[in-house]
Amino acid sequence: MSVSAPPVTDLWYTRCPVPTASSLAIAQGWLDAEFAADGITVASLRSSADRTVRESHFGHTQANSFRQGGNIPPLWARSRGADVRLIGLSWAEQYQAVVTRRDSGIERPEDLAGRRLALPRRLNDQIDFWQATALRGYESTLRHVGLRLDDVELVDLPVAEPYLPQDGTAHSRSLFGAYTNRRLQSSEVVALIRGDVDAIYVAGGRGPDLEALLDVHVVFDLAAQDDRAIKINNITPAALTVSGALLEGRPDIVARYVAASLRAAAWAKDHPLETRRIIAHEVGIAEDFVEPGYPDAIHANLEPSLDEELVAALEDQQDFLVRHGFIETAFDIRAWIDPAPLAAARDLVAA
Repeated sequence: MSVSAPPVTDLWYTRCPVPTASSLAIAQGWLDAEFAADGITVASLRSSADRTVRESHFGHTQANSFRQGGNIPPLWARSRGADVRLIGLSWAEQYQAVVTRRDSGIERPEDLAGRRLALPRRLNDQIDFWQATALRGYESTLRHVGLRLDDVELVDLPVAEPYLPQDGTAHSRSLFGAYTNRRLQSSEVVALIRGDVDAIYVAGGRGPDLEALLDVHVVFDLAAQDDRAIKINNITPAALTVSGALLEGRPDIVARYVAASLRAAAWAKDHPLETRRIIAHEVGIAEDFVEPGYPDAIHANLEPSLDEELVAALEDQQDFLVRHGFIETAFDIRAWIDPAPLAAARDLVAA
């Protein structure tokens, strides 16, 4: 006897403040339209007043939910046994650099030896994704010139302010607005200005913003390197994940959700200006900072895939996180992937 699919009345989504196909589909109301006839409400975690629901952005605990953005939280969540599956990856080139004050005497990455590098440490968050991101940026920079983390002084900067904001609810808004995004590196910037540290790592749309504000010297431009491996970090590659129970019980819904993202990525290729405007709103930056913050025609590179190069990059990222204690238990990345939703979504788009 066949078992009928469980009823679904609510779908949840969350995305990081980075360029994603999900953000484009959400901004244009395509997800609401896709499921309206089914009587399914599709809403951001931001729409809930319950902080435990919002925390699902990191722990992936909310049932019937999708997430697209940085790979560190879902890797951490899966390593701790969360019911989450990986169904897509994308690579958004982003500004990545180690910068310093112009009077620091640091010109090249070799000059970082023996110098003080800022390393923020969140005191009230489940997974400190930005600390991991900054540490990986430093390690990649130093390794490029034959140095190690042991060759520099990592200056601990405790931050009590949590990542998630405390403000009100909204149906489709991201958890992270412009105010929250702008404060992400405030402790590091202040430490650099005061001279408490010699260099900081910056990334994404905030990078050119800070470069313009502080007139910093770029010690090493990771984004300009030809070797893609040196650029692997939190959103390179970005991860698209879904609740495991939803995928098992209603694969049709998951495929339709992914298909909306595929259509959004295709739309972006023909609408670069509109895409840049949406990305600027999502990241909380001026439109002028989108192109330097996310170079190499970001509008043409948002389609989720499971290409081998991206999967290998995610494996490399997990190795880094385990090596530095951000993840306690490694797991099989390839076994974590379910390729069926992406394949089904491609069929829906092609139909």
